[in-house]
Amino acid sequence: MPNADPRVALPEGERQYHIDLGPGELADYILLPGDPDRTPKIARLLDDVELERRNREFASVTGTYRGQRVSVVSTGIGTDNVEIVMAEILAIAKRPTIIRIGSSGGLQPEVGLGDLVISTGAVRLETTTSWFVHDGYPAVADHEAVIALIEAAERLGHRYHVGITATAPGFFGAQGRPIPQLPIRYPDIAEDMARQRVMNFEMEASALFVLAGLGRCRAGVICAVYAQRTTGDFVTGLAKDAAEAACVETGLESLLILADMDRRKKEAATDRWRPSLGL
Repeated sequence: MPNADPRVALPEGERQYHIDLGPGELADYILLPGDPDRTPKIARLLDDVELERRNREFASVTGTYRGQRVSVVSTGIGTDNVEIVMAEILAIAKRPTIIRIGSSGGLQPEVGLGDLVISTGAVRLETTTSWFVHDGYPAVADHEAVIALIEAAERLGHRYHVGITATAPGFFGAQGRPIPQLPIRYPDIAEDMARQRVMNFEMEASALFVLAGLGRCRAGVICAVYAQRTTGDFVTGLAKDAAEAACVETGLESLLILADMDRRKKEAATDRWRPSLGL
């Protein structure tokens, strides 16, 4: 039987075409790594696993972390992939809470290799979101997600920074990295972003913020700093593993904090968390 709307052009059924998940298979609290190889690493941190699945770059797991049901869905690289994942998550989950955990390049001199950056918003250098909203529409993190990520990083003792992220549509030319074989239109884009007090460069945050906001769900982003663009240094080896682990555990801790926020809101009969409700 064909779809009622011929523009959709996808197979019938509730199981989503790319992430290969159906209703009930996602928790209300979700981590979005970019790298699909991070999903099995995170799965090993869970108390138990009820579901594991992979289709293309979309590797998923649902299980329990310290008593809280959580899910992990990798997006792969880029805002176009985030659009696919968000559209399919929103088709099968009702207003989930989503935290992206990723890697990034630091743009401010005080941001060190291995540090974490919690995004309050993102510069929309990509065009994926322009298919959904006006070009002046802001990509803003949910305030509860930002608070939860700050609290998580503090509890765990990880060095972190808070501020604006720039989301680029590519890794090389779109971030001003020279390519010997190719011309670059904006070679000074990293310096321009740094002058505007942008904290870091990455490739997914703005799409998550915009689409989550349109879908009426909470979203936050925390990234480990793998490159320091002001010095040209890049993290490797055990230091890189430690940065990834810090980002993952902070993301997981933030989901627990957000779940606790939700319980406190329910007890107070309110739909907005405030500091007087406690953490």
